This record gives sequence, structure tokens and C-alpha cells, in this order.
Amino acid sequence: MDPTVLAWALAQPAGSRAAALAAAYTGGTTRVTFDGRTVEYRSLDELSRALAVLRGAETTAARRPSVTLASFSREGTR
Repeated sequence: MDPTVLAWALAQPAGSRAAALAAAYTGGTTRVTFDGRTVEYRSLDELSRALAVLRGAETTAARRPSVTLASFSREGTR
């Protein structure tokens, strides 16, 4: 488990999916309950991959898209 991913997940608000996954991971269990749903992961490795995907999705969503404007003109060319 990447320590930065775990630190990010533990810093999430209580009751969030990331916080629930982090609590399960640090407790050594693979059963996680959030939003009234219970999910049983096959291993702690699978649970850590789920955390990494969540962090990656949030990081991508937080990034501002880069935009490039290209402009072409036929003026001055003959």
C-alpha cells in the first residue's frame, strides 16, 4: 500500500467510501460497509487497489484541464 494513498484516505470525511476502505485496510479486514452496502474484498491487496483507484479518480477530477488554442489565417499568403 502506497503510504500517500493511505494518508489521503484516512484524511477523508468519516462515512466516505475512502475513509471506510482505509479503516478496513488498517484494521486488517476485507469487509467494508458504506452507504448501507457491504462489500467483501478478496484480499487486502485488492482493497488497496480500490483505494488507489479512488484517489486517482479524485486527483484527475481535481486537475484543471489544459486547453490549447490554435489559430490559422490565410491573410497575407498568396
